Amino acid sequence: MSNTIEIKVPDIGDFSGIPVIEVLVSEGDQVSAEDGLVTLESDKATMEVPSPQAGTIKELKLQLDDLVSEGDVVAILEITAQGDASPAEPGPAAESSAAESESAPASESEPEPEPEPEPEPEKQPEPTPVATGAEETRPRVKGLEAVDPAKVPYASPAIRKFSRELGVDLGRVSGSGSKGRITREDVAGFIKSVMTESATPAAAGIGGLNLDFPALPDFDFSRYGEIEKQPLTRIQKISAGHLHRNWVGIPHVTQNDEADITDMEAFRLANTEEAVAQGFKLTPLVFLIKAMVASLKKFPQFNASLDSDGETLILKKYFNVGIAVDTPEGLVVPVIMECDRKGIMELGAELAEISGRAREKKLKPTDIQGGCISISSLGGIGGTGFTPIINAPEVAILGVSRSRMMPVWDGNEFRPRLMLPLSLSYDHRVIDGAVAARFTRFLASRLEDLRRLTL
Repeated sequence: MSNTIEIKVPDIGDFSGIPVIEVLVSEGDQVSAEDGLVTLESDKATMEVPSPQAGTIKELKLQLDDLVSEGDVVAILEITAQGDASPAEPGPAAESSAAESESAPASESEPEPEPEPEPEPEKQPEPTPVATGAEETRPRVKGLEAVDPAKVPYASPAIRKFSRELGVDLGRVSGSGSKGRITREDVAGFIKSVMTESATPAAAGIGGLNLDFPALPDFDFSRYGEIEKQPLTRIQKISAGHLHRNWVGIPHVTQNDEADITDMEAFRLANTEEAVAQGFKLTPLVFLIKAMVASLKKFPQFNASLDSDGETLILKKYFNVGIAVDTPEGLVVPVIMECDRKGIMELGAELAEISGRAREKKLKPTDIQGGCISISSLGGIGGTGFTPIINAPEVAILGVSRSRMMPVWDGNEFRPRLMLPLSLSYDHRVIDGAVAARFTRFLASRLEDLRRLTL
């Protein structure tokens, strides 16, 4: 005897279009009450949608990256009747059920006595699962009967099934999900780490290099004075591994140059009021985007990515530019799509809009995908140059520092000109130094004379 219920997204406040960042179960999985089904991520926090009762997932209504709102159906749960919930451990309810069957008409109830030889479960030499109460909501995995339930890894039924299929001992896997929950990525990462450990030093790492660095030793800084521990933000944690991999695995070279943006700045200031009337601020970054598109067309090897085989270059025919945005939570790089098809004003409005959403933590996963090259501007803060880290799988990134008025010799005299420092980091496996120098010079020439952007 069973019935079905719809499990819906609960009250999530004044949010809508919340992305599903993790699907914890599959159709056919058995779940206990309070087992997580999917994980949602609002602009402020992540949350799990739990199963209100025990049962079987009959139908899953959501997929990874779906956008949901309060009241949307997550899954259809088939609830098993209570009489069937624990057939192996008939308690008082089972005994009363047996008594009722004895008092029923004997015509069709006669076969029922056969299950009566179930006194064996009455032995119940394992009162432990019932004694704690907490274990009742934890999935029980076959083959782990001798494991202390308190030490059973925190993972959904789908992840347990996935790990069993791959022969992975979840007890050896560290969970990165909410409250230490083990995710599919954790299992895959564990397998990868085991395979890496078994590889020879010559084959390990990137490009045949052994990157198995020794871990930093623990150090007690409090021995020297008062300290305060501050956890990294979620964005910083995600970025840390990405940046470290890119810096160690990509041979960076940085080409520095300067662009005379005196005329460009005059043009920008002349159009400031028009931009403000349209609801945004016209910044030098917009002109950099247009100059970048022209440069990518001239030097297509910058608008490329290395294939996973490390021997093939994938040339892109589209022009999407990532813009590094400084937010209170850390650096994020939203992508402006099809920059070659948009004018200065349209790019200015889109840049203001997507930067605002980045600072408000309202970016969608698709907003940070599909970039061809990135621009990181520190012009509003200062500095004369820096070495930006390439945002793989891109092969280059442009760093921009603060412009300053400098004396420039024009052949007859020194004249004050507004100079913009450019710092281009590139992947030396793909791009040679001479080509990088030509690229920055070409880009600077487009900023120095905006009329060339139309060529």
